[in-house]
Amino acid sequence: MTKEQQHIEDIQTIKEMMSKSTQFMSLSGISGILAGMYALVAAYFAYSSIYSNQTYLAYRKADITSESITSLVLIAMVTLILSIGSGVFFSGRKAKRNNETLWNEQAKRLLINLAIPLATGGLLCLILLAKGFVGIVAPLTLIFYGLALVNASKYTLTEVRGLGILEIALGLIAMQFMGYGLLFWAIGFGILHIIYGISMYLKHGA
Repeated sequence: MTKEQQHIEDIQTIKEMMSKSTQFMSLSGISGILAGMYALVAAYFAYSSIYSNQTYLAYRKADITSESITSLVLIAMVTLILSIGSGVFFSGRKAKRNNETLWNEQAKRLLINLAIPLATGGLLCLILLAKGFVGIVAPLTLIFYGLALVNASKYTLTEVRGLGILEIALGLIAMQFMGYGLLFWAIGFGILHIIYGISMYLKHGA
C-alpha cells in the first residue's frame, strides 16, 4: 500500500467518524415495519368508521360526521403513540447493543427538526378538520410528514430522506385524487413504511 492510498483511507476513516458523531445511527428497521403495520390496521378501522353500515356491493358514500371525525382523530393518535413507542423501544435496544445512548445531541437535533414540520402540519390538519375540509387532510399529512423526514434526514441515515421524498410525492398525487385519500394514506404510512423498515433491517440490522 502506497502512502497516497494510506492517506486516502485515513481521510475516509475520519469522514466516517465525523459522520457518526453528527448523525443518529440507532434507527430500527423493525420499528419501521411495525409502524407500517399499525398504519394499515388504522386505515382499516378508519375505513370502517366512515363507511359504517354499508354493503360492499352497493354504492358507498363516506359518512363524515362529528363522531366519525372524532374517531379518525383518535385512531390517528393511537397509531402515532404505538409507532413512537415501538420506535423508542427498538431504537433504544439497538443503541444499547451498539454501546451507544439513545438520548444524545444527535437525537435531540433529529427530534427538533422532525417535530417542527410535523407539529405545523398536525395543527393545520386539525384546523381544516374543524372547518370541514376533510378530503384535503390525508394528502396534507403525507406531505408534511415527508417534509419532516427530509428536514430531519441530515441528522440520521440517508434512507430517511428517500422515504420523505416518496411521502411528499404521494401526497401531491393524492391531491389530484381527493376521494381516495384513505387509500393513499394506507400506502404512504403503511406500505412505504414496511418497505423502508425491511430495507433498513437488511442494511443496518434490527
